[in-house]
Amino acid sequence: MNEELKKLVGTKAADLVRDGMVVGLGTGSTAKYAIMRLGERVRNEKIKIIGIATSKASAELARKEGLTLSTLDENQVIDLTIDGADEVDPNLDLIKGMGGALLWEKIVASCTKREVIIIDDSKLVDVLGTKSPLPVEVLAFGWKKVQRALANFDCKPTLRMKEGKPFITDGGNFTIDCKFERIEEPRELERDINNIPGVIENGLFLGIAETILVGGKEGVEEIHRRKKS
Repeated sequence: MNEELKKLVGTKAADLVRDGMVVGLGTGSTAKYAIMRLGERVRNEKIKIIGIATSKASAELARKEGLTLSTLDENQVIDLTIDGADEVDPNLDLIKGMGGALLWEKIVASCTKREVIIIDDSKLVDVLGTKSPLPVEVLAFGWKKVQRALANFDCKPTLRMKEGKPFITDGGNFTIDCKFERIEEPRELERDINNIPGVIENGLFLGIAETILVGGKEGVEEIHRRKKS
C-alpha cells in the first residue's frame, strides 16, 4: 500500500473516534497515520481521548502528537482500537504480529469493544496462512524446544532475527515465525500452539475484528462482521 493510501485508510479509521473515548493505538506503518490523524483532531477539534498504546513505538509517536496516554490497569475497557493486520480471511479472522507487537496487540484487543482493522487489499486471503507467516511469541528460555514442537504442525518455524541477533519484543520475548501452506483449522491451531510450554501467545486473532477498512484502487471499502442472529 502506498503512503497516500495508508494515510487515507488511517485517517478514515481515526475519524471513527468520538470525544471522550479510550482508544487502542495499533502498531505499524498504517496505524501510524491513524495516530497522527488523532493528534490532528485533538489539536484542531479539541476532542479529549485517552490512548492505550500497543507498542513502545506507538506510545512514542502518540506523545509526539500530543495524545494523552494511559495504561490497561487504569482503563480496563477500551472503546475502539485501530490496528493493522498481515492477513484477513472472509470470516474477518486475522494473522497479526509481523510488526513485532502481537502480544500487546492481543491484550489490547481482548479489552476492546470495537476492533477496527486497517489494511490494503493485498492482505485479503481466502485461507489464513497462505501469504504471511504466523508469528508466535515465546520465552527466550528454551526457545529451541518450542521451535521443534511448532514444527510438528507442518510448518517451517524460524526464529526472527534483527541485525544478526534474535529480535526482542517490547515484552522481552523472542518471536518464531511459522510458515504454513495454509491454516485449515485456525481455532484448533490457536489452542494447540498456546498449549506448548514456553509459548506466550500467537498471531491468530479470531473473532476479534468488527470492522475492516480496506484500501484499494477504488478508495476505501468497509467490511463489517455479520452479527449473529
